[in-house]
Amino acid sequence: MEDMSRLRVGVIGVGALGRHHARLYAQSPNAEVVGIFDVQKETAEKVGAEFGLKVFDDWRELAEKCEALSVAVPANFHASTTIPLLEMGRHVLVEKPIASSVPEAVAMVETAKKNNVLLGVGHVERFNPAMDFLEKYAAHTRFVEAHRLAQYPPPRPGLPRRGTEVSVVLDLMIHDIDLVLTMIDSEVERFDVVGIPVLSKTEDIVNARIKFRNGSCASLTASRVSQEPMRRFRVFQENSYISMDYGKHFGMVLKRNRIGLARKDVNLDDKNALAAELEDFILAVNRTKMTGVLCQPKVSGEAGLRALKLAVAIQDEARRYNEQYGFKFAPAAPDELN
Repeated sequence: MEDMSRLRVGVIGVGALGRHHARLYAQSPNAEVVGIFDVQKETAEKVGAEFGLKVFDDWRELAEKCEALSVAVPANFHASTTIPLLEMGRHVLVEKPIASSVPEAVAMVETAKKNNVLLGVGHVERFNPAMDFLEKYAAHTRFVEAHRLAQYPPPRPGLPRRGTEVSVVLDLMIHDIDLVLTMIDSEVERFDVVGIPVLSKTEDIVNARIKFRNGSCASLTASRVSQEPMRRFRVFQENSYISMDYGKHFGMVLKRNRIGLARKDVNLDDKNALAAELEDFILAVNRTKMTGVLCQPKVSGEAGLRALKLAVAIQDEARRYNEQYGFKFAPAAPDELN
């Protein structure tokens, strides 16, 4: 095992997801949590008291005392929060999507390179035990079908409902976009998209069919207005069919052999995917410190940018579709935005 020092880390944004970053860093034997910061002081103080962490009134003061930080603020503030940290020479793990626009994401990636620091992106499904299995069978993938359905997020005082500041494509579907780009090693040739806002000002349900240059295809559906949550990923290959349920951590492989079809049920060991993601980031930073060479985390800034480019293109196509057919949608009611 590598000799790893305890990495001095901080967390900026400790709401629904950032709170878990703080909690898991505090539990890690490889990290020392310097402190946390949130623009909502009450939120920061609550999390600080819960996990015994120091609360900073100024993010820059926190960053000056850290080697690396997690950024878990709303997506439309990812770039404005992350770029100054990178310019300070700090390694950063930013939650997905990397940014809310491609130009912002490009600026983030370029800033990390310029300052010779790591930029990781929180595509946590890459660390899901289901994906651990699927990556072993990525070759010869011909068709992928993914469903990611969630209930409408609860209200937050003074803020939009979590995730609704962006389209469901950037909020939820981008997880599966990243996984598909991992499973299918080919450029996108074309795609068809339909999607509409239902309760938000941005798209709440979207379906995209993506065709790749190597002949492979993917059909992705994401919704945040569903009653029953679902996170399923099905892969059809040249001689097998793999079905995985991210949420329930189980799956099935149906494979052709010389005498017919053989079925294998896959029981996946539970693991905390976010904890694995944070440990991967800590390891990448420590390896970089020890070697003097950038050792990228499993999901680099470049990978996050690639997923965002396709996600934004899908989002824009959904909007063009609605404009083309003259579909008009009423703006969300005030009580739905708070």
